[in-house]
Amino acid sequence: MAPRVDRALWDRLFARTADSGWPLQARVREMVMAAISEGWLLTEPPLPSTRELAEQLGIARNTVLLAYQQLVDDGVLESRERSGYFVRDSHPVRRPPQRSAPSPLTNEPAWENRLAIRPSRQRNITKPQDWLSYSYPFVYGQLDPSLFPTNDWRDCVRQALSVLEIRGWASDLIDGDDPELVEQIRTRLLPRRGIWATTDEIMVTLGAQQALYLLAELLVAPDMVVGIEDPGYPDMRNILALRRAQVRPLAIDEAGIVPDAIPADCRAVFVTPDRQCPTGASLPLERRRRLVELAETRDFLIFEDDYGSNFATTEGALPSLKSLDRSGRVLYVGSLSKTLAPGLRFGYIAAAPGIIREARALRRLMMRHAPANNQRALALFLALGHFDRLLRRITATFAERMEVLHEALARHLPEFTHDHGITGSSLWLGGPEGLDGQALARHARDAGILIESGDVFFMSAVPPQQNIRLGIAAIATERIEPGIGALAQVARRLALRPPGETTGVRRPSTAAPSPRLVPG
Repeated sequence: MAPRVDRALWDRLFARTADSGWPLQARVREMVMAAISEGWLLTEPPLPSTRELAEQLGIARNTVLLAYQQLVDDGVLESRERSGYFVRDSHPVRRPPQRSAPSPLTNEPAWENRLAIRPSRQRNITKPQDWLSYSYPFVYGQLDPSLFPTNDWRDCVRQALSVLEIRGWASDLIDGDDPELVEQIRTRLLPRRGIWATTDEIMVTLGAQQALYLLAELLVAPDMVVGIEDPGYPDMRNILALRRAQVRPLAIDEAGIVPDAIPADCRAVFVTPDRQCPTGASLPLERRRRLVELAETRDFLIFEDDYGSNFATTEGALPSLKSLDRSGRVLYVGSLSKTLAPGLRFGYIAAAPGIIREARALRRLMMRHAPANNQRALALFLALGHFDRLLRRITATFAERMEVLHEALARHLPEFTHDHGITGSSLWLGGPEGLDGQALARHARDAGILIESGDVFFMSAVPPQQNIRLGIAAIATERIEPGIGALAQVARRLALRPPGETTGVRRPSTAAPSPRLVPG
């Protein structure tokens, strides 16, 4: 339903005819007609009541009533019993302009010279906002709406809106968090990863993204040497660039980062040990221990982004780096985006009390705290066991989808190499020699298929092009096999293009296919 025309706009429209000399009734009619013709007044909702509008304009109610009735007689308005006056459906209306025409500016600042930073120029992962409208959305970081626990979440939101609960969250928390949510994170989420923390070692954030930004702002000084996996998470690379850090690429192999290859001058490293972003490699236990040992020996910090932590709760899952840390050098970031919903923006930090204290103070300057009503709803969602049920359902669904994806790839794209694991919600593929992932992604999108080109994950100014990433969280299971079949058709068409044309996949050569992981 369209919003009501606000009081200020009615006043402005009515004031236009203040010097016209017209009777008040005529001025009211003109005001309503202007609101319709300029697109401010649509067929819904109703106009203000005669009493409401008369009081606002400071005129008699009968004057408004007569003006409304005249517009009814003219076929502009219609009166609905017990509902009010509405613009008649048959009367031509148009949408209001997106914005009013800008006033001409004189001596406007040269913004190009005023901007201290230009984050819009950084290389980022991009996804179309209308990804749901695509036939085969192999996008990562989005969630199939059918998987969202609508009824359970609605019940928790309803409970959070009870009088008793509102008293607990409605006040300004300043730099604090909902104590019930902190307790749920402390007792339910962190222990799954082997982490035992006190309440002063936990802070709630608007997703893992805000957590990483806050920690970088606090701990990464200009010119500080920081290592990051390559290929790795582009947003963290860009955050470090804004801090003007000296970013060192940390090459990875099929097991993830190699601890002993970390440059000696690194003062911090950023890692995704459980499911390396973007390759999905799981760092072996011996490497995890070695990485934590080196952090203490060389005195560097570890930013552990455990974004896939909720899928690391099955039997035999490897412990987090934070659980192995005895010196406090691991700064742990968790997220619920991959299991609950990315749009809800739930993340958290587990770190030493001194770090959490400063992070709270910094967050207060940015936005004080995350919305407390959502925090309380999430606390109830966790406490009532809804999250555990959701996790079991999503884990089973993703395992099924991953198995279908593997079978479809073997059938339709056997020349692509990939990991054969069945956990997580994405798969990193290495294409045949000469694959242009960007071109393949563009042509696939034209065919209703959304995939990610892998070049954005590499630090190099001229990154490798033969990798792509496929996500399974947003696409229904039954759409996977036909989607990969359609992708294969796009790849075949590109491979047959004559030399000199823009291609996405060249004919496979007789040489061995390129490795799945390409060092930066």
